[in-house]
Amino acid sequence: MAAYWVNTPDWFKKLFPEQITLWNIKGDETPTVYITFDDGPHPDVTPFVLDVLKQYNAKATFFCVGNNVTLYPAVYNSILAGDHTTGNHTYDHKNGWKTHSSTYMLNIEKASRVIKSNLFRPPYGRIRLSQIRKMRKSHPDWKLVMWSLLSADFDTTITGEQCLENVTSNIKPGSIVIFHDSLKAQERMSYALPRVLEYCQNKGWKMKAIPTQVIK
Repeated sequence: MAAYWVNTPDWFKKLFPEQITLWNIKGDETPTVYITFDDGPHPDVTPFVLDVLKQYNAKATFFCVGNNVTLYPAVYNSILAGDHTTGNHTYDHKNGWKTHSSTYMLNIEKASRVIKSNLFRPPYGRIRLSQIRKMRKSHPDWKLVMWSLLSADFDTTITGEQCLENVTSNIKPGSIVIFHDSLKAQERMSYALPRVLEYCQNKGWKMKAIPTQVIK
């Protein structure tokens, strides 16, 4: 049995402060979905993603690891040049449950020097309430962006077809969907992503980036 939820259960969402945490986005007049990518930028995988997004006139949000931004600044700048948005994903992909809160905050701050965004997503979705409180105190305008739907492209035990099914069977307007622009996920993501975008396009849904501002 997989050790993750494709659809995030409502009871789990209630464990996080509602006023600063996004699990999905409501309110657009035109049905809209929000495709996001974690763990990049990567010099090979991210350009592929950007090309596919462009083909479908889709915008997305990339939650970047600060160290990768430092290593591949040109790739990071190409994300911004494509009118996509970015978010902070810590500097070294820290697991908040396994990291002292002070160390965790220092890692987030280090990433914020190269990722200018008020959007933050904790790696693995693992962050302590004490860490959320510290982040909120130092950055009251930041938004914790989680997800409603996991493609599971990181799971090497599933196929690209299963990854696609995870998304198309569950996606709906307002969904925040996670893919990964990483080598580990590349095989499944590269199969599923264009087909997901085509599915959304055929539904008449917009595919937008999450704006880097406080969302009510």
